[in-house]
Amino acid sequence: MWTASEPHDRTAVLAGVVTALVGFTSSFAVVLAGLRAVGASPAEAASGLLALSVTMGPACIWLSLRHRMPITAAWSTPGAALLVTTGAVAGGWPVAVGAFLVCAALVLLTGLWARLGALIAGIPAAVAQAMLAGVLVPLCVVPVTSTAERPLLMAPTLLVWLALTAVRSRWASPAALTVALGTVVVALAVDGDLPAAGDLVPRLVLTVPELSWQGVVGIAVPLWVVTMASQNLPGVAVMSSFGYAVPWRPSMTVTAIGTAVAAPAGGHLLNLAAISAAIAAGPDAHPDSDRRWIAGVSTGVGYTVLGLASAALTALMVAAPAGIVEAAAGLALLGTLAAALRAALGDPRSREAAVVTFVVAVSGVSVAGVGAAFWALVAGLVVHGLVSRRTPPS
Repeated sequence: MWTASEPHDRTAVLAGVVTALVGFTSSFAVVLAGLRAVGASPAEAASGLLALSVTMGPACIWLSLRHRMPITAAWSTPGAALLVTTGAVAGGWPVAVGAFLVCAALVLLTGLWARLGALIAGIPAAVAQAMLAGVLVPLCVVPVTSTAERPLLMAPTLLVWLALTAVRSRWASPAALTVALGTVVVALAVDGDLPAAGDLVPRLVLTVPELSWQGVVGIAVPLWVVTMASQNLPGVAVMSSFGYAVPWRPSMTVTAIGTAVAAPAGGHLLNLAAISAAIAAGPDAHPDSDRRWIAGVSTGVGYTVLGLASAALTALMVAAPAGIVEAAAGLALLGTLAAALRAALGDPRSREAAVVTFVVAVSGVSVAGVGAAFWALVAGLVVHGLVSRRTPPS
């Protein structure tokens, strides 16, 4: 039964729906691209998107109800971008799935073992953000190359993104992705290449995981580091800015369990929401901070429902002209890239280490079957350690 605060409760429900819509539509293309890059077939990538949606939905609902605060989970968008630049490792998709499970174990250990959490928190922010920036650059370049190759197809997406960036930036990325998908549908309809009805039905595809040192070092460790540094820790900070003390251990436990459940079906990693968390946790969701947990619950319901579109979205991306949907995803990541570069280069004392980290990450180099993100982290930590010991000029 609704109380006297019913209108505000309804606003909280709407805020949760908006959180789910923004979180899902602004980054699902990055997730699909990342899963495809590490070896997933279209069916396996669609399964991964579905698995992530139907696990992070209940995670939002449980955490919000249990702790009576708007705690929202999300998939790791920076982690998905990392997968794009990592590419397939030796052993292919089963090894990637095994790495996702290892990452789940690392997240669980981070929650249970305070010293491991302190180790992650001790990684210089400049190095972690520079690695993220280097990972994002290839995706953020796609709008430029796609526009040069297909200016007429890209024009509607770019115009919508520019217009909304100027007046309502929160909706710029979701609207751009929606327009890009609409452009794809029209192009496919004209050519008679629309996906078959059977390809639009969501289904889970299970994969038997395999473990290898390349998967652990090349995928699991960088995925864990970039997600902790750019999602979980900032997510806690965002919630703290609205007066909420996020329960660290329960949150890491729930997201780790969700990742372990989603991984065999292709899901890469769940984490605390960061940017989108502000929609559900802010005063616009509800004037009473003790009632904003309603927004967290409706976010979970929204994610679960949106997961039903996973197969259709994947089918459109596979059939689309190369680069169109990915370009819209690149536009969505420009803000994240700007924030990462600002954080990486803001402190002069860490600037050299950050630049080295960034350059190695952008290089895309693979050594001994391990991708550039890991080597960027290693190089950045080495340079940071050396520079921090340098005697300042008198």
